[in-house]
Amino acid sequence: MEQNRLRAAPLVLALLGAGVLGGAGVEVLHQHAQAAPAAVMAPPATAAATGTPTAPVIANSAMPDFPLITKRYGPAVVNISVTGTRKTSGINIDPEALSDPFEFFRRFQQGQGRSAPREVPTRGMGSGFIVSPDGVILTNAHVVKDANEVTVKLTDRREYRAKVLGSDPKTDIAVLKIDAHNLPVVTLGNTKDLQVGEWVLAIGSPFGFENTVTAGVVSAKGRSLPDDSAVPFIQTDVAVNPGNSGGPLFNSRGEVVGINSQIYSQSGGYQGVSFAIPIDVASRVKDQIVATGKVEHAQLGVTVQEVNQSLADSFKLDRPEGALVSSVQKGSPAEKAGLQPGDVIRSANGQPIVASGDLPAIVALEKPGDKLDMQIWRQGKKVELSARLANAKEKVAKAEDKSEASGGGKLGLALRPLEEGEKRQAGVGTGLLVEDVSGAAARAGVEPGDVVLAVNGTPAKSVDQVRSILAKSDKSVALLIQRGEDKIFVPVRIG
Repeated sequence: MEQNRLRAAPLVLALLGAGVLGGAGVEVLHQHAQAAPAAVMAPPATAAATGTPTAPVIANSAMPDFPLITKRYGPAVVNISVTGTRKTSGINIDPEALSDPFEFFRRFQQGQGRSAPREVPTRGMGSGFIVSPDGVILTNAHVVKDANEVTVKLTDRREYRAKVLGSDPKTDIAVLKIDAHNLPVVTLGNTKDLQVGEWVLAIGSPFGFENTVTAGVVSAKGRSLPDDSAVPFIQTDVAVNPGNSGGPLFNSRGEVVGINSQIYSQSGGYQGVSFAIPIDVASRVKDQIVATGKVEHAQLGVTVQEVNQSLADSFKLDRPEGALVSSVQKGSPAEKAGLQPGDVIRSANGQPIVASGDLPAIVALEKPGDKLDMQIWRQGKKVELSARLANAKEKVAKAEDKSEASGGGKLGLALRPLEEGEKRQAGVGTGLLVEDVSGAAARAGVEPGDVVLAVNGTPAKSVDQVRSILAKSDKSVALLIQRGEDKIFVPVRIG
């Protein structure tokens, strides 16, 4: 199961790992997150004692022992250096850029000074951590991408040539192996137990400064980012920079809960928002790579989009939650299970689907052949469906959210039934062609030439049918639109 790429925010999503600068600088950055101990609730004062009722008081809790965590687990964090070759745009370096590594990095991120593509030697750096005494190391896939040689340096300054056992770009996880024994290891935790607001600590090598420690809190969990991954990222405010990629994110108990991987940035450097891959996801990938040298991902075969308030009103949902199915791949597990465009997936394998990104995150933790039980909202009723997940072969992206509808009034569509030739060309059995658009529909993003396939989940077969549906709708309607090969639900406010 994959999702369509969302419209990117005006920020740059930057990876934090190995660079390909042909001798200087770093191309990508990594992120990290931290966890904190839960606050202790002090018993509330009674009304009899104070004369007035009082709210519970949150007692002060001790800070995590970061020095102890660093001393105990810091030796298991490694520095990774990568060399190789890659066809890339040349970079014209001027003396001013060389004199300031931060300025150089900014210019690289912005693509300044590029020339024609050519084969160039590459160098990069990142971080990693040892998960078994015999030398198995976890890091990011982008740290070792295009690597001909990978060198791992321990905190005691010993260096080893590392073998890449396997790499999974979809989750950005790579597994390395060095020929060593009795090595220090980290303790792996459970991301499910991690809470928003907890303290977390990151150890890595930003800009090559080995074993650098930074701390912060968990800002959010289950973040879905506008990239090709289906990872439910941990968001933190831990300071991470180029070279932090692949490093561990510890909770307050000293357990690794994530792998620092990405940041949002306008400058290419840390700006207060960083992301880590949950250790649960990384462990599953690691186990597959160690066992088979490759990773298989499950696929449901649907395109989903967010449910906003307008869509919730259109589908008569009690709240704007779930993953709205806008298209179903032919022959996919979703089609075989009976999923239809207009269905809203509310839960999967017992886990609630609040945002549409929750669905691919759940599917990402399953394997091909696993069963996915879903609770569906279909035309005002709950439906239970089950799908047997397939092997992911094609990218199924998350639908772009075009729900900028506003205002009220009439729908503002001039519609006519599709002719037979138009149906064949569009690859549909029924639908209404938008000949002209104005008012609410235009503000919602509907364009002339779009094909209306359904209204509020009901297939659009005639103009009179659409009028009938509109007469029963008091706030908004959800139009399933086909534009070219893309399909998406567009909410249109009509009252």
